[in-house]
Order: sequence, then structure tokens, then C-alpha cells
Amino acid sequence: MSPASEADRDLVAPDSGAEPTLERSRRIVEAAYELLGEAGLEGLTIRAVLKKTGLSRRAFYERFAGKDELMLAVFERTIGMAAEHFGEQIKVLPDPLRRLELIVTHISLGTRVSGSDNETSDRRGAAMSREHLRLAESHPAALQAALRPLLDLIAQQLSAGMAAGLVRHGAAPRLATLVYNLVSTTVHTELLSRETALPDPPGRLRQAADLWEFCRRAIAA
Repeated sequence: MSPASEADRDLVAPDSGAEPTLERSRRIVEAAYELLGEAGLEGLTIRAVLKKTGLSRRAFYERFAGKDELMLAVFERTIGMAAEHFGEQIKVLPDPLRRLELIVTHISLGTRVSGSDNETSDRRGAAMSREHLRLAESHPAALQAALRPLLDLIAQQLSAGMAAGLVRHGAAPRLATLVYNLVSTTVHTELLSRETALPDPPGRLRQAADLWEFCRRAIAA
């Protein structure tokens, strides 16, 4: 029998049978997230994920059908963490509009992971922006499910604003989706254009302020 190729060895590489499936999934998603920051979409391959985690292809495909499902899991992780972070940040703000402003501003500016430099964060942000736009077309329901924690958090602030007479009455989930779509689409455009532009921190701050002012006027009672 001829020696196994590298690809064949990947297929039969040993895994720790004692490691829970959820823990393997977490390691795979974290590896994908790191690779997006290191080399963008070009660096996110299944082979690279396996090399970083030490898992086999079989272990990968037991959890993910392919790269699309992996990216959806990355979105689920990052959006969930962002919603949790924003939720903690807004607890000290009694005004629902101030809480919503904080959320919109943080989305606009991006939440940098501890230890990540500007270049890494921007590279990851641009990669995820491209995937967000692609998955919105190819897997709309799954992407919407991944975004749900953040959409729900925005809707909660809108509902509180309606109850306080600060936000015009309407379907809070629908308004939350409109606010998120406006902000995220603007951020995607800005991140992708930043790949070939010089850094402009003051411009990002102005854009965040403009986005919030636009949203505030759109939802005002």
C-alpha cells in the first residue's frame, strides 16, 4: 500500500475521544475567528483550522457541514458576545435612548478584542463584512438567527423608549431590524473601503455620531 497522502492523514488523524463535542466546536470556532484576524478570508481554510486545533477532518465534519456553517457559528459567537457585553454596559444607563445610543455607537466603531491591534481587528472586520453580505443572500434565515441576541437587545431598548414616550410606537422587532441594517450596512461599506484607505479615526467617530443622529431622528416620538 502506498504511503498515505497529507490529506489522507488529515482524515484519520487521532482525536481525543474524551473531549466533548461542544468543546471541539468551541475550539474550531475560536480558531476560525483567530485566522480571520491573522490572514482574512484567504487564510480561513478548513486545513488551516485543523492545523490550529489539531483536530481531524472527521471531527470537523461531525460538527460543521462546511465553511458556510463554520462562518455562521463565528457570527453566532461574536454577536452573542457583543450582545452580552453591550447588555452589561447599558445597565447603568436609565434612559433607553442613551442605552440605544451606546449600542449603535459601539457597533459603528467596532468592539476590539483584548490583545488585538488595529490591523488585526480591521482585517477580521472586513472579512466578516464580506461574509455577512454573502450569507445574508445564501443563508438568510441562519444569519438572522445568529444576529437574534443583538436584535433582541435593540428591540428591548426601543420597547422601553416607546413606554417612556421617547420612541414612536411601532413593532419594536421591525424597528430594531431597520436600525441594525442601517448601521451594519454602513459599517460594512466603511470597513471594506478601509482596506485600501489610510486610517481615519476622527472620520470613524464622526460617522458613528452621524449614524446615531440619523437613527435617533428616525425613531423619535
